[in-house]
Amino acid sequence: MAKHKFSTHHGMVDILPDEVRKWQYLENLIHQEAEKFNFEEIRTPIMEQTELIVRGLGQLTDIVSKEIFSFSRGDDNYVLRPELTAPVVRAFVENHLDQRGGSQKLYYIGPMFRAERPQKGRQRQFHQFGVEVLGSADPVADAEVIAFMVHIYKKLGIANTTLKLNSIGDPESREAYKKALKEYLKPNFEKLSDISQTRFEKNPLRILDSKEEEDQPFIETAPVITDFLSEESKVHYTQVKEYLDDLGISYVEDPYLVRGMDYYTQTAFELISPDLGSQDALAGGGRYDLLVEEIGGKPTPAVGFAAGMERLFIACEELDIKLGSEKSVDIYIVTLGDAARKWGLKQLPAIREKGLSATMDYMGRSMKAQMKDANRENARYTIIVGENELNEGKFTLRNMKESEENQLTMDEILNKLSAWLNVRRSIFYKHPISRSSDRK
Repeated sequence: MAKHKFSTHHGMVDILPDEVRKWQYLENLIHQEAEKFNFEEIRTPIMEQTELIVRGLGQLTDIVSKEIFSFSRGDDNYVLRPELTAPVVRAFVENHLDQRGGSQKLYYIGPMFRAERPQKGRQRQFHQFGVEVLGSADPVADAEVIAFMVHIYKKLGIANTTLKLNSIGDPESREAYKKALKEYLKPNFEKLSDISQTRFEKNPLRILDSKEEEDQPFIETAPVITDFLSEESKVHYTQVKEYLDDLGISYVEDPYLVRGMDYYTQTAFELISPDLGSQDALAGGGRYDLLVEEIGGKPTPAVGFAAGMERLFIACEELDIKLGSEKSVDIYIVTLGDAARKWGLKQLPAIREKGLSATMDYMGRSMKAQMKDANRENARYTIIVGENELNEGKFTLRNMKESEENQLTMDEILNKLSAWLNVRRSIFYKHPISRSSDRK
């Protein structure tokens, strides 16, 4: 009887070794640049209480109504986290991070889960990075969050982007706008899509997010929320734009940009790229001054963004941007005979302590097969050792890229390789990212 073949869950993919290198590169870049902006990393469990996500995202969002992975254990109800803002706020409240003093500048990287229809750049398990600044109502915080978001993409060489900007105002502004929007839509209520009709009473702003074809004519001519902003909201929005101007960050105002979550107030923004096709969003966020109190904390202003990592990789592919370097190993020890194998195994720790990567044959193959394997591993150098080399105390160091060989003692080899490593590091830090066209 044939054995059962297992596969990944629909919409969840394995990240294989050849792909992991670009993930590691991106994650390292985010860590490095976040430190420059004085953001601190936070890590939360991938499983949260259902009520937290419902309260954080809103009952009528697509995520809560259709897309969460939920399950129960005893009397407790859980979900796999579909986003990380609500979990980060939960951690902020539960661990009293406000007592650390000042605003909390946090960032995260990790997997999320949504039970939606998989498509290019959108899986049921996907990954995001993002930042949250909790404790500051100042428009400077909005500008700093946007600046970090834009900075990451520019650092990667993704310049073909547009920053869309809007303000959805304070609660009073939003209520005034909701009333006007409902009055505008009511005469054509029956012509709206089913989902927009559902949103009409409890969350009419979400209608502006609709991608349904029948809703578009009404969205295009709807009232704009910026006409209903309070004076305080107008001042906040004006200051955000002024700070972005000061930072040299260009933007396009989009009066119908409202973001998809219920907890947003004031600033809303989204970074898009035409290189992604119709699903053009790279990242998005805004201010959410109501969320901390909503989930049990003290009233606390906050602002942040989230960015999809899979979608970022698609943009890199479209722009021919290579992240990281090809798989390689610095040293491959080619051994001939048992004594050489024992010698090679003992040398690996010393080589690695110098900061070099090193490996050897684990299958007892011929010299020809080992050299072929060294090429497959993209080895920069090989150390060839057999009985004669062991007797003389000198070994063959072959530069695999330049076909150059030298007979050296092991100390001389280690010194030579250490010098080469220092040169390689200096080149890498000057030119960390490349396009394939640059390498031809």
